[in-house]
Amino acid sequence: MKKLLASVLCACMVSTLLVGCGGNGGAASSEGTQTTEAGSETAAADTADTTGGSGDASKTINVWAFTDEVPGMIEKYKEAHPDFDYEINTTIIATTDGAYQPALDQALAAGGADAPDLYCAEAAFVLKYTQGDASGYAAPYEDLGIDVDAALEAADIAQYTVDIGTNPDGKLVGLGYQATGGAFIYRRSIAKDVWGTDDPAEIAGKIGPGWDKFFAAAGELKAKGYGIVSGDGDIWHAVENSSDTGWIVDGKLNIDPKREEFLDLSKQLKDNGYHNDTQDWQDAWFADMKGEGEKEIFGFFGPAWLINYTMAPNCGGEAVGEGTYGDWAVCEPPIGFFWGGTWVLANTNSEKKEAVGDIIEWITLDCTEDGLQYKWANGTLNGEGGTKDSVASGTVMAMSDGSVDFLGGQNMFEAFVPANQYAKGTNLTQYDETINTYWRDQVREYTAGNKSREQAIADFKQQVADNLDVIVE
Repeated sequence: MKKLLASVLCACMVSTLLVGCGGNGGAASSEGTQTTEAGSETAAADTADTTGGSGDASKTINVWAFTDEVPGMIEKYKEAHPDFDYEINTTIIATTDGAYQPALDQALAAGGADAPDLYCAEAAFVLKYTQGDASGYAAPYEDLGIDVDAALEAADIAQYTVDIGTNPDGKLVGLGYQATGGAFIYRRSIAKDVWGTDDPAEIAGKIGPGWDKFFAAAGELKAKGYGIVSGDGDIWHAVENSSDTGWIVDGKLNIDPKREEFLDLSKQLKDNGYHNDTQDWQDAWFADMKGEGEKEIFGFFGPAWLINYTMAPNCGGEAVGEGTYGDWAVCEPPIGFFWGGTWVLANTNSEKKEAVGDIIEWITLDCTEDGLQYKWANGTLNGEGGTKDSVASGTVMAMSDGSVDFLGGQNMFEAFVPANQYAKGTNLTQYDETINTYWRDQVREYTAGNKSREQAIADFKQQVADNLDVIVE
C-alpha cells in the first residue's frame, strides 16, 4: 500500500504539507481553501503528507483528508478523551490537479491494514462517495454504533447535509460539521448611501426575494456608481444550488431551467455594467473585497466560511476602520442555496468501526458544549478568540453567539440558521466539479460575445459527451 501511495503521489507531483490545527485556531478551513470548479485551491499548497502511526495496526486509525482541518479536529478529540488509546495515521493530499480522489480511490480499493478507516469528501465530489461509484465503501453511521435517528433529532442537523450524506439504500453514511447555507454579504456604507439604511431586514427586501428584485436593486446601485456583485461567479452558486434538478437525471445530461437561466442572468449583469466582470478566486475578485476595484462592489453571495477565510483576509484590514473590515453585514439572499462543505465518512471494511464512530459522532452530531460543533461555532476549539463559524447543528447554533466585528457586531447566526434551512441537497451529482467548469466557461464565452446562446449550449453538451460517461441528447 505504501508503494502504491508513493507512486500516486509521484504521478501527481505533490509535495509535503505538515499537519496542523483546524480552521478555528487561525489556519484556513477546508472551505477557506475552497476548490474552484477548475479544481485548483486558492490557499493550500499542492501537497501531500503521511504522518503518525504507532506500528500497531490494530490500534492505528488511518485518516485521509485534503486539508489539515479534520486531522486537527481529531487531535483535539484525543486531547479531550485521554482514554482513547488509538494512534492516528494521517494522509493529506490536496485536491489540486485532481490528486486526492485517485489516491483515495486506490487506497479504498486496495484495502488491508493501510486502507483509510476515516476519510473526507467535499461538496464538489462528495456524491461519488455517498451515492455514486465509490459509495459501496462508505459504512452506514448506524454500523459505527451511532443511534442515528436520535442523534439527528437532538442535534437538529441541517437537512441538506443529511440528504447529501445518505446512500441509495437510505442509510446515513456521511455528515459535515460546517453548515454552508448561503446569505448575501453586503457593504453597510453602500447600503446607507443608496437606500439610507443598512438594516439586514430592509436590505433583504431590496435585493429579493427573486432575481427580478435583485436586478432592480442592481439598477439603483448602478445609478450611484456601484456594482451589485464582483462577477457572474458570485451568483452562480446561488443559481446552481437552488435548481430543482442536477446535471444528471437517469444517466442523461440535464440542463435545469434555473441553470440555463444563468446564461441570461450573466449577460444581464455584463450588458448593464452591474459588476466588475471579475472571475472568482482571481486577484480582481479579491480587490473588490477591499473596495479597490474599478467600481465599488455592494456584495457577495456565500456561507460563513467565505466571510471567515476569504473576505476577512482580503478586506484590507484587521480591525474596524481598516480597509472594509467592519463595513459588512449579512441578510437573507434572493434565493436559498449552499456552497461547499466537508463530509466525514468511515470505511465499511474498517476493523475499528466503534472507535471511528466515536470520532465521527463527536465531530458531526455531538450538540453539547464539549462537542466539536460548539467549539467550532464559538471559536474555542484552540482556545478563546478563534474564528466563529456556522455549523450543521441547529441546536448548537441556538446555543451560540455569532457576533463578529467584521460584520459590525452583527450576530451572523441570525442569517445563517435560516439559510441552512433554505438550502437543498437533492440536486448534486458526482460529476458536478467537471460539468460546472464546462458550463461556466461556455457562459463566459456567450456573455463576452464570442458565441451565440445556442452555440454555447451546443459546445457545452459536446464537452460533456466527449469527456464523461453520460448520455447527451
